[in-house]
Amino acid sequence: MLFDFSISDQSTPVIISLSGELIEKNQATELLMKIDELLDNNKNKFAINLAGLKYMNSSGLNTLIQLLTKARTKGGDTVIYNMNKKINELLLITKLNTLFKVVETEAEALKMLGK
Repeated sequence: MLFDFSISDQSTPVIISLSGELIEKNQATELLMKIDELLDNNKNKFAINLAGLKYMNSSGLNTLIQLLTKARTKGGDTVIYNMNKKINELLLITKLNTLFKVVETEAEALKMLGK
């Protein structure tokens, strides 16, 4: 299954939906370029919907860390939500659940980001 993403940047925070499998660094190149464009346009709060993401490995985790770092560097933040059990366990094992703000629903994510 290929990795794909969609971005709803009509408002702030921006909703980013990931789907498929994120297992190679080069799969996220286009996503990271789009994030840079959003940041250049003063959009620095991201709600990341992982409902469609079936699997990710360390490369996927690295991509999420890059999104978080880019947002925080520009004074924003990132909240992730709707993750499956495997991805949730991966965040727990790596203790990245302490780095990310993790919630269950989009409404909670938007509220946490100040909408």
